[in-house]
Amino acid sequence: MIDSKTKVVGVIGKPIGHSMSPVMHNAAFSRLGLDYVYLAFEVSDLGGAIGGMRALGVRGFNVTIPYKVDVLRYLDEVDAVARMIGAVNTVVNDDGVLRGYNTDCSGAVDALISKVKLKGCKVAVIGAGGAGRAVAFGVAEKGAHVLVVNRTLVRGEELVSSVNGFYPGVAECGTMEGLKDASVVVNTTPVGMVPDVGATPVLNKFLRKSHVVMDIVYNPIETRFLRDARSLGCVTISGVEMFVGQGAKSFELFCGKKAPRDVMRDAVVGLLGK
Repeated sequence: MIDSKTKVVGVIGKPIGHSMSPVMHNAAFSRLGLDYVYLAFEVSDLGGAIGGMRALGVRGFNVTIPYKVDVLRYLDEVDAVARMIGAVNTVVNDDGVLRGYNTDCSGAVDALISKVKLKGCKVAVIGAGGAGRAVAFGVAEKGAHVLVVNRTLVRGEELVSSVNGFYPGVAECGTMEGLKDASVVVNTTPVGMVPDVGATPVLNKFLRKSHVVMDIVYNPIETRFLRDARSLGCVTISGVEMFVGQGAKSFELFCGKKAPRDVMRDAVVGLLGK
């Protein structure tokens, strides 16, 4: 039963109606018998929303598009990994002190290393937003070379400069033509997300059978990008894996309990399958 003792967590973003974080986290809270509730908040005024979270004593919240970078300016402390990446997707409220973390990074890396050895390979990161930053830094830390392909060259160059500031010479900017030299291709943009399911961030002509292809979009489970890649014989990784991975680590930051990952994955897959 939800009452005055129930701890509130949630996710902020715009738009937010597509988010499956509430289903995933509430299933985990229920399984562990925790007195928590997870809600989704569509936010237009980021500073006002965060001030409200602090004032209301909300235990914590996830941050999604388009606020993963801008949120840093409103936090009291930022974890070293999130500070390096320059993006936060998880905020924990400890008695009014807001601490930022990046669980996208480990979520993406865990999903990738289940299929490929990152050390020494070239990873093409499509997009240079908050999620793109998390993936680029995560794979660089594992010894991969990073090719950033972004619609806006200036933003791509900013990400490359940031990565090379910590891992000299590891990252470079490029175009879709550069994918031929990559072993892994990761889409970190929202292209292909419901309702625009017919769109793809990478045309077939740039993919080859030897690619390992991951999409961070998880709704639908198999995007057009992944479907096209699979038809070519590529190894594919659904965005569900990164989504559950980052969500599990956020859950543990909120609650201090080990996340029931299977329960979280089943909740997401079950809803997507309806």
